[in-house]
Amino acid sequence: MFNFSVLTNWIDQLLRSFMPGWLTVVTECVLIGLVLLLLYSVLALFYIYFERKVCAAFQCRLGPNRVGPWGLLQSVADMFKILIKELIELKNIDKFLFALAPYLVILSSMLAFAVLPWGNGLQIIDFNIGIFFLLAVSSIGVLGILLAGWSSNNKYTLIGALRSGAQMVSYELSIGLSVLTMCAFAGTCNVVQIVEAQDHLWFIFSGHLPAIIAFIIYLIAGTAETNRGPFDLPEAESELTAGYHTEYSGIHFGFFYLAEYLNLFIVSGVATLLFFGGWMPLHFPGWDTFNHIMDYIPSVIWFFGKAIAISFIIIWFKWTFPRLRIDQLLALEWKYLLPINLVNLVLMALIIVTGFYL
Repeated sequence: MFNFSVLTNWIDQLLRSFMPGWLTVVTECVLIGLVLLLLYSVLALFYIYFERKVCAAFQCRLGPNRVGPWGLLQSVADMFKILIKELIELKNIDKFLFALAPYLVILSSMLAFAVLPWGNGLQIIDFNIGIFFLLAVSSIGVLGILLAGWSSNNKYTLIGALRSGAQMVSYELSIGLSVLTMCAFAGTCNVVQIVEAQDHLWFIFSGHLPAIIAFIIYLIAGTAETNRGPFDLPEAESELTAGYHTEYSGIHFGFFYLAEYLNLFIVSGVATLLFFGGWMPLHFPGWDTFNHIMDYIPSVIWFFGKAIAISFIIIWFKWTFPRLRIDQLLALEWKYLLPINLVNLVLMALIIVTGFYL
């Protein structure tokens, strides 16, 4: 399997051959930033189109089919439309916090992007507490949502922000415990080492029952963390119009819209990393010919394929289950998911201590 570190090292050496060290670092940071922005935009456009098509299939419709072949340019047309929309200035709001909120939401997802292992040797940041860094930066998004709801000076946005704060803070516990369970099994918090530990068998198979329970809980909590149905109470249209971003327009509304879809990809990417081997191909012990064939598939395709498959399951949730009430949503976390997660973590610890590995 091709290691992208060969390519990145060649680019680094090429730049250093005619640039001083400090200028090389600055140039590489700018190039990485441009690639991240491009990837951010392309993924958002893809996910918008992808959900529309999946939703249409569930509802026996065609979905986007007019703009471009198979409606592929519909998301691009919507992007240009939102870019030229007017930014409406409101009275009696906190203008600084109102303008800051959407950028905090975008910043959270952009920082989380930096830790994800896109392929073999294709990662922006690699350090020994990568998982903790990912959890820390992903929690910045809730600050943007709370600020958006409070600074808008609107009762609907405030209620939506309070709902979102209660929901995201609650379900972050289940996400954290699920992640901690798999980090304990891997024996490290380094993202690359977690992926490499799944060289022979993905954790969803080798982690026994605790890994399966952790994955199910992570999937439920991740859906709630991204404010997607059936946990979309902060944006309940029938109650709160558009929720915490009701007063936003133009590109500022677009930031919230894009961040929702990119957070969906980040949740799916972290699930891929922890449970399905990240960019690691599907290997089975003793199946040497099969494993050798799987190695021919590029690592980037493995990562994106798994992430999109998990995203499909989360989208499936939204268009299948009815929206929960706020008391049901919080009861699900505090009465069921959290206790199960704690027991599951102890069970995983027992497996590690006894050395019962596959």
